[in-house]
Amino acid sequence: MKPPDRQRKILERLTAIQKEWKVEELSAAMQVSPITIRRDLEALGNQGAIIRTFGGGLIDNRRRLAAYHERVANNFELKQAIGRAAAAEIRKGDTILLNDGSTTFHLAGRLGGCGHITLYTNSVVMVGEISSFPNVRLNVIGGEYHPDYFYLGGSLLARVLETISADTAFIGTDAVSPEGGCYCQDEDTARVARMMMKQARRSILLADHTKLTSKAAVKFARLDDFALWITSRGIKIGALGKLRKMTKIMEV
Repeated sequence: MKPPDRQRKILERLTAIQKEWKVEELSAAMQVSPITIRRDLEALGNQGAIIRTFGGGLIDNRRRLAAYHERVANNFELKQAIGRAAAAEIRKGDTILLNDGSTTFHLAGRLGGCGHITLYTNSVVMVGEISSFPNVRLNVIGGEYHPDYFYLGGSLLARVLETISADTAFIGTDAVSPEGGCYCQDEDTARVARMMMKQARRSILLADHTKLTSKAAVKFARLDDFALWITSRGIKIGALGKLRKMTKIMEV
């Protein structure tokens, strides 16, 4: 077996059974010498795919999770307030669409007090946050996995979304332009947001005021596509007046 193929199999094993694998264990499982396994682990460690330990290696999800939660923690108090206000917009019996995002994550943690609801999301990392709430019927919309941000997308997800009818879509964004454009970092994320908005009777934007000074590449909507924008206090009065002509704005 060639080294890249063997390293792929080692990585599959470490991913499937997430523990520290010793060199001797991998040597027996792969039927190669311990020296060969050490070289493979060294190569995988240099690629950033695993953490190299003294006696073996283990899969490394910690850096990606830390980066995700760093985004969630950024402007924490602002996002917490937005999450609370968004939860108040949900009624018992509602069907909700929730896209992946650092602000929508703060709504996910508030769903336990919303009565019995049905929720559809493409966020993998939110499952742990929501699954403990007995009042939430949780559905994860399947698709292509994006490991850096722990969400699902792609054409399969789009086909599933077409079958869903929701009361409200709660949508996060990476940036809002002074002209009212809503932007995200890539086309796949933009496509998911557009489709969620299309499948819901109303759409609510969740984004703190700092998103007005942020930049992103792909436009997916305008403010007037939303029934409501829940944001934080801090938008300048002149800009706020212009933005209010496009949609209803709730400052929290």
